[in-house]
Amino acid sequence: MSSISLALLIFGMMLLLMALRTPIAVAMFVAGSVGYIMQTGWHPLAEFLNTQAFARFASYDLSVIPLFILMGHFATQGGISKALFGFAAAVMGRFKGGLAMAAVLACAAFGAICGSSVATAATITNVALPEMKRHGYSGRLSTGTLAAGGTLGILIPPSVPLVIYAILTEQNIAKLFAAAMIPGVIAMVGYMIAIAIYVRVVPGQAPETEEAEKITIQSLMGVVPIAFIFLLVFGGIYGGFFTPTEGAAVGAASTFFAALAKREINWAKFKQCFYSTAESSAMIFMIFIGADVMNSSLALTQVPNQLAAVVGSWGLAPIMVVSVILLFYVVLGAVMDELSMLLLTIPIFFPMIMGMDFGMSKEYTAIWFGIMVLMTVGFGMLAPPVGLNVYVVNGMAKDVPISESYKGVMPFLISDTIRTILLLLFPGISLWLVKYLT
Repeated sequence: MSSISLALLIFGMMLLLMALRTPIAVAMFVAGSVGYIMQTGWHPLAEFLNTQAFARFASYDLSVIPLFILMGHFATQGGISKALFGFAAAVMGRFKGGLAMAAVLACAAFGAICGSSVATAATITNVALPEMKRHGYSGRLSTGTLAAGGTLGILIPPSVPLVIYAILTEQNIAKLFAAAMIPGVIAMVGYMIAIAIYVRVVPGQAPETEEAEKITIQSLMGVVPIAFIFLLVFGGIYGGFFTPTEGAAVGAASTFFAALAKREINWAKFKQCFYSTAESSAMIFMIFIGADVMNSSLALTQVPNQLAAVVGSWGLAPIMVVSVILLFYVVLGAVMDELSMLLLTIPIFFPMIMGMDFGMSKEYTAIWFGIMVLMTVGFGMLAPPVGLNVYVVNGMAKDVPISESYKGVMPFLISDTIRTILLLLFPGISLWLVKYLT
């Protein structure tokens, strides 16, 4: 069997197992193990597994993942989301479509201490959706806005997918966070512009007039904990006071104390934060192992090297190669979640990108490519036929058909497309803040 045929067999087996609703980590592990055995036999696979698990999980850098996840759970259980939406609604309520814009602002602020797209979407939906319905917003606009706003949870640092990218490519986490700041803000502003245009072009999606609430000291104080935690964590990281891992620990502790101060967290919720963190971390680490076996099996086929050689022989401009890779991520997003995509594909695509000349240093190329991948992963959280965020939000809005929710995300997908093209053509947008850290 040729190497290409074997690689296709491994991929086909993985996709078949996923279609049978096998967990993605197990699907990658089984397909990779079968491919490994077919090429080297059982004993080499056993030796690989004997050392790989410890080598992977003994990494100190991985501890940043459960710490940021725990930080997000403390924020969710601590009632911080309600105060955020209340303040955002008071700020944006005077505009047509203001509550939808407020939901986007709340998602962006909550994402600044969460790092998870699904968690951000679910948390803000729980607070914002009843208010949007009460004010006469359509189910289409409400669910579309909240699903899109949830993606800001990974676009605005801290971002768990960006941390994983940094670990896989051995890049500086702090610099990647800095590179994501401006694109994240552009995403937030782009979503708000999309709402403003949509409610004017498509009638009946939002009320004609909004009842603006006044900004009070109480509503203003509700966002103080978020601002303090964000400045503490990222100010400490970029000020050189602690590493990203230490910053995640400081952020988790400060978020817990903020939740205590609001008197929203009890012993049951406290335990649930740790249980949920353990579940999410275990899922991510299992995907790590599955992806390691899968990627090692593919590496033995030499197909990744052959693919890089074939792409190089085409003579395409480097920017075109990145464009094709990003389109591939959009397609892959229909069947895989963002973490699985990164763990499976980055070991294949990253060396290829590093071998090309984009007119900037290798470090800047790696950082810029990471931001481009992050933008496309966010796109996959919304695009049909899957769109995990759409499913999560629609499941909470039980009276809205899923087709309406997919229609609701279309304006935001247009915004995502424009933003991605902008960042693709002008890498300096992502790298502007990074230059001040070198």
